[in-house]
Amino acid sequence: MAAEAPALKGKLTRSGPRLTGDGVFRVFIYGCGMLLLVIMGLMVLALLDKAHPSISKFGISFLWTSTWDPVKSTFGAAPLIFGTLVSAIIALVFVVPMSIGCAIFLSELAPGWLRTPVSFMIEMLAAIPSVIFGLWGLFVLVPFIRDPVERVLGDHVSFIPLFDGPPFGFGLLAAGVMLAIMVLPIITAVSRDIFLAVPNSQREAMLALGATRWEVISQAVIPYARSGLIGAVILGLGRAMGETMAVTMVIGNGFKISASLFQPSHTIASAIASEFNEATSDIYRGALIEAGLVLLVMSLIVNMAARLLVTKLVRVPERVRE
Repeated sequence: MAAEAPALKGKLTRSGPRLTGDGVFRVFIYGCGMLLLVIMGLMVLALLDKAHPSISKFGISFLWTSTWDPVKSTFGAAPLIFGTLVSAIIALVFVVPMSIGCAIFLSELAPGWLRTPVSFMIEMLAAIPSVIFGLWGLFVLVPFIRDPVERVLGDHVSFIPLFDGPPFGFGLLAAGVMLAIMVLPIITAVSRDIFLAVPNSQREAMLALGATRWEVISQAVIPYARSGLIGAVILGLGRAMGETMAVTMVIGNGFKISASLFQPSHTIASAIASEFNEATSDIYRGALIEAGLVLLVMSLIVNMAARLLVTKLVRVPERVRE
C-alpha cells in the first residue's frame, strides 16, 4: 500500500494540469460566446439611443408611412422596406435556378479538367468589391436594362403593371439583376459543397435500381441536400438585403412605392449610404438609424424563419424512417 501511494500521487499530480487546461478552455469558449452577445446588445442599444428622436416622434407608424421629406422633417420607412424586399426577391428569382444549376453541374456533371477552373472563377467573383460591381452596373448593366430590356418589355407587355412606365434603366429591375449577379457565387459555392457532401451511397443505390443520371440528381441528391440548399438561399437573401454601394449606384434613389419595376427606388442600406452625410438634424439622423434598426430586425426574422424551416425539413425524414 505504501508503494502504491507515490504512484497514485503522481497520477493525481499529472492530471491536475489537464483539468485546469480544460477549465480554462471552457471558460474561454463560453467567454467568446457571451462576448458576441454583449457586442450585439451594445450595438442595438447604441442604435436605439441614436434613433430615439425618430422613434419618439413617429413611433410604430414609421414602418408604414410612405413620406420621406427632410425639408419638413417627416420620415417614413415604407418605401425603403418595399425597395429592400422587392429588389431581394427579384434577385432570388433570377439567381436561385442559376446557382443550383451551376452547383449541380460542378458537383455531378462537369469533367475534372473543367470543374476546378470554373469553381475558381466563381469564388473569384465573390471577392470582387461591391463598388466595382456598381461601376460595371452603371456603365454596362443600366444601359442594357434601358435598351433593349425595358424598351422591349414596355412595347409588348406594358399592360402588366410590373412593366409599365418609361425605360429609365435605373430602378428596381436593375437593382435586382445586380444583386443576382453578386449573390450568385455565394449560393453556388455553398450549394456545390452541399452536393459534394451527399454520400455516394445515395447515388449508387439509385444507379443500382436502373435510374438515369437526371433521376439520381432529382430523386436522391437534391432531396438529401434540401435543408442545406435552403440555408444557402437564405444566406444569399441576407447578402442581397444588406448590399449597399452597388445597389445605390443603379437603383435610382427614389422614395416612392410603385408597382412598376422600371421606377427608381431605394433600399434601406442604399438610403443610409447616400443620405447619411446630408443628415444635419437629429431627427434626420435618427430616421436613418431607425431604418437601420428595421433592416437588422428584418435580417433576424429571415434567419429565424430559415432556421425553423430547416429544422422542420430535417425532422420530416426522421418521422418517415420511424
